[in-house]
Amino acid sequence: MKFSAYKIAPELKQQLQAMGFRRPTDIQYKAIPPIMKGEDVLAIAQTGTGKTAAFAIPVLDRLHREGVRGGAGQIPCLVMVPTHELARQVAGVFAELGKRTQVRVLALHGGTDQAPQIQQLQQGVEVLVATPGRLFDLQSQGHLHLEAVQVLILDEADHMLDLGFIKDIRQLVRRLPRERQTLFFSATIDEGIKKLAYSLVRKAIRIQISPKDPVSKNIDHAVVQVPADEKRFFLERLVREHPEDKMLVFVRTRVRAERVAKALARAGLEAETIHGAKGQADRQDIMARFGNGALKVLIATDVSARGIDIPGVRYVINYDLPEQAEQYVHRVGRTGRGQARGQAIAFCAENEAETLADIEAYLGRPITRLEVDQTEKADTLAMTQDIDGDWRRLMKDIQAEETSFVKKKKKRKGRKS
Repeated sequence: MKFSAYKIAPELKQQLQAMGFRRPTDIQYKAIPPIMKGEDVLAIAQTGTGKTAAFAIPVLDRLHREGVRGGAGQIPCLVMVPTHELARQVAGVFAELGKRTQVRVLALHGGTDQAPQIQQLQQGVEVLVATPGRLFDLQSQGHLHLEAVQVLILDEADHMLDLGFIKDIRQLVRRLPRERQTLFFSATIDEGIKKLAYSLVRKAIRIQISPKDPVSKNIDHAVVQVPADEKRFFLERLVREHPEDKMLVFVRTRVRAERVAKALARAGLEAETIHGAKGQADRQDIMARFGNGALKVLIATDVSARGIDIPGVRYVINYDLPEQAEQYVHRVGRTGRGQARGQAIAFCAENEAETLADIEAYLGRPITRLEVDQTEKADTLAMTQDIDGDWRRLMKDIQAEETSFVKKKKKRKGRKS
């Protein structure tokens, strides 16, 4: 079925055609009809399947057809997301899809001056895409009123739970009208997600897109056994061998991100970091440069990963394996999007073997091992141009981080059992 056959506003059809949208993805095909009927929807679908458009298209159609207008601080549609980057990304999709309509969209998040946001709210907004902190801040100041919300959308709900937003969500729901449509979208589902979802939706239509492989078929996976203190050399080699390819490098902490970036800088290679400690202006500039290809290597933490939807990412490098197996899916989902192929490479230190086993169990299959013989290893170490001479301090810092990671993982497993 083509989008041209859907009973949506002509203006939306024209924009979909202009954007190259011909046929819906699986999640769009299953979610759009019940959303258009006003049903509550609980949708589970992997990263990169077109989830945002799955709820944006029918919501834009409804607001446009019914001529719904937001008043001063009165919001007809509220989309809750966990991160700044995701807020801007989702708002961007709404704005682009709704370009030929009168629907006004605002991304509301912290880290930036609230005055322009307040001004836009007073002028009227139909779709507000917000992170919890800034939303409640402006609501408490009286600039934002939730009584007019007709549609509530929770996007990346699993990540919102991971970040501890469960209390914020429950607090939010208590302030919303009982008669509303609720759309709940998540990439993964577990008992925590189910409990939250069914406390918010009413007789929801459940949609689950679950291919045998939870990640895109367009992604090739590989893992390299690398000692923790040699990972930076292997990353340096990859960057040098693929200078024209965009690489997204994942690490566990913001401290690690900065250290890896500095290691590449010492080797004469440009890389930027993105994490929670970055100022909003810096984050936007870095994402813009990575998006247009001026920046080729971006080092990120998992907190910021959900908002990175940049076309043309050829490599996702798991410099550190993620603490949770599910997070691997979110990380590698940044590549292999649409029809493009992508490569996911993981560096696995000896003390990360258990984490790797958890990831493979989650995927339901082993990840291809790339064997590195002594000659290749020697070549890699010889290739480096890292000129840092303080080896003892560096090795001590790396070992301390690895030890801390193992202890935290064991402690979490102990709680679960």
